[in-house]
Amino acid sequence: MKRRFVETIALALLRGTALAVLLATALLLGSIVKGGLGVITWEFLATEPTQGMTHGGIFPAIFGTVCITLLMIVMALPLGVCAAIYMVEYAGNSALARVIRASVNNLAGVPSIVFGLFGVGFFILFLGRSIDRVRGGGLLFGQPAMLWAAATLAVLVLPVIIVNTAEALNAVPRSHREASFALGATRWQTVSRVVLPQARAGILTGSILSISRGAGETAPILFTGCAYFLPRLPIAHLGIPFTGLSLPMVNPLDQFMELSYHIFIMATQSTDATLTRPIQYGTTLVLVALTFLLNLAAISLRVRYRRGLEAR
Repeated sequence: MKRRFVETIALALLRGTALAVLLATALLLGSIVKGGLGVITWEFLATEPTQGMTHGGIFPAIFGTVCITLLMIVMALPLGVCAAIYMVEYAGNSALARVIRASVNNLAGVPSIVFGLFGVGFFILFLGRSIDRVRGGGLLFGQPAMLWAAATLAVLVLPVIIVNTAEALNAVPRSHREASFALGATRWQTVSRVVLPQARAGILTGSILSISRGAGETAPILFTGCAYFLPRLPIAHLGIPFTGLSLPMVNPLDQFMELSYHIFIMATQSTDATLTRPIQYGTTLVLVALTFLLNLAAISLRVRYRRGLEAR
């Protein structure tokens, strides 16, 4: 009787906790949708800010967010996956491997502002200005830019990608590896043809969720590349030899606007909160929608690859 009573109380507490989380999430999303849905128009999404950012749209911020997210993926995803493969499949349980694992786990919990300060000190002041001294001329690499902001975000999400990838690799049964070795496969053949196909769903899901977290960060890009107000897009025109034509391309050495930073500026630096509050809600709704799409992509990829494995 006492055991059943305790179980009932524990179940009620768990249900209450889950309902409280769902209610808080619903209230948060409801307030964002209520405040921002009326602002979302084609003009808001496709034009630049005007009149001191109290009117106009947020297209430069959307463009900058998409560009920096793609750059972050190119920098962080291959490096994180390769590092996790080495740690799990090659490094073994040596003292060095244990130190690396502990360091990666600790880095995953470092506050994001620390990564921002690291980005300024290492990427801009040290690496960028060292490149400028070698090449001669004025500052080109040694100043805030999209390249360094993306590199800072890549460093931020890299430990999380490594941890998630390592967990996905460790979830593959050891017996599958042993069966592959017994058939004469090399370690790389085993990793590439046995382990990775089974771990692919977990790797992609964890990586996309990590990247969606990085796409919404403000502190790491606060000093490394974001601009307060930059209505022009960070685009340069690359001339095509012997044609007289130019090809537009994203300039990674230019500054940019970004959604989360735009929200921060509108909330803290605006001189008229009444005019900018609808824009804050609209920008927040767009950022939440982009994050939701990334999370939805992660879920759909996991379901797709799981079905593919079950069909084999």
